Amino acid sequence: MIETMLCALITVLPDYLFRRFVQGKRIGHEITLFTMWYELRWGLTTCAILALTVITTLFYFHPASKTAASYFRTVTILPQLGGRVSEVFVKNNELVTAGQPIFRIEDFSQTAQVQAANAQIAQVQASLKVAETDLAEAEAGIAGAKAALAQSLEDLERNTTLRDEGSSAVRLAEIERLENLVAEREAQVLAAESKRAAVEQQIEELIPAQLASAIAQLDAAQTELDKTVITAGVTGRVEQFGLQVGDYVSPLLRPAGILVPSHTGHDRFQAAFSQLSAQVIKPGMIGELGCMTKPFTVIPTVVVEVQDVIPSGQIRPSDELRDVQANNNPGSILVYMEPLYKGMADDIPPGSNCLANVYTDNHERLEHEDLGFWEAAFLHVVDTIGVVHAAGLRLRLILMPVNTLVLTGH
Repeated sequence: MIETMLCALITVLPDYLFRRFVQGKRIGHEITLFTMWYELRWGLTTCAILALTVITTLFYFHPASKTAASYFRTVTILPQLGGRVSEVFVKNNELVTAGQPIFRIEDFSQTAQVQAANAQIAQVQASLKVAETDLAEAEAGIAGAKAALAQSLEDLERNTTLRDEGSSAVRLAEIERLENLVAEREAQVLAAESKRAAVEQQIEELIPAQLASAIAQLDAAQTELDKTVITAGVTGRVEQFGLQVGDYVSPLLRPAGILVPSHTGHDRFQAAFSQLSAQVIKPGMIGELGCMTKPFTVIPTVVVEVQDVIPSGQIRPSDELRDVQANNNPGSILVYMEPLYKGMADDIPPGSNCLANVYTDNHERLEHEDLGFWEAAFLHVVDTIGVVHAAGLRLRLILMPVNTLVLTGH
């Protein structure tokens, strides 16, 4: 409408002034409702052509979107184990911090597993004390066996010396008996040393391995017990949370509620623009936003990112070939926008519906590039008509409460 009115000022109005003051034709006499289409044909035709050209140029180089919003992420409150609720720590709409408990489910079996693991650790520790006692016993056995072996060696050496001197007090049978006794005592020493080595191996390798296994079982049991307490993963507000003691929750079938993180959805907006704007919208472009949650306010923004794919072209493997003709929705260009100045959108609730404009700026090209006259004039016109789009956005924001509250009745 604004574009048509501006075009009419330089087309229809001069045509009328020529008819009135040059040809002397007056409204209501020569120019009536039935004759003005003929009398002002040049002005009306030129106005229509110029208005279409201006509107096309305006919307191409300064794209607009009616579907802009600040999307936010939600976190489903789910337990890792299924079970009945035994205790609830928070209420609906309550602000929670990361790590704060939300509710607990029954933990009878998990507690029993922890107790069994603790008992296993105590048993292994007791076996370590028993092994230390066995080691002391083995050390004593080695000392006794070595003492007996030493005594046997002395007796054998004495009898052997007497035999070599030709004494008749020594019998050969006694020497053989002592030799067999020495061999037996040596075997006893080896057996005692082997027993000590076995006990030392138990203390150094077997019992530590058993203790490590028992501790691992305790950690696993404690982990399962910790899963019965569901905590907040991020700081946020609990929504749609009506959990009561005795309710059954499941990680697959029965969520407990929704957690809305406090940091998500703020100072970042997503807008959908027509595919015709794909070659125009670039990161760094300046834009403007106007949201229903804050009418009469224009928020300067900057384009920070442009999604390089169009969602309507997404393909998921299935057992049916996709027919491109069946895709009636052409899809749009997703543009990420952030406030140009800090704090401008702090009071915009996440999820707000907004209107968005993006403006093409050719100032750098006009300032630094050597352009021809007509190209420079065209770029000047493109930059100038952006003011019309900005005025249109402000007009829509002014009429937004009236249109919403009065005309649509929402």
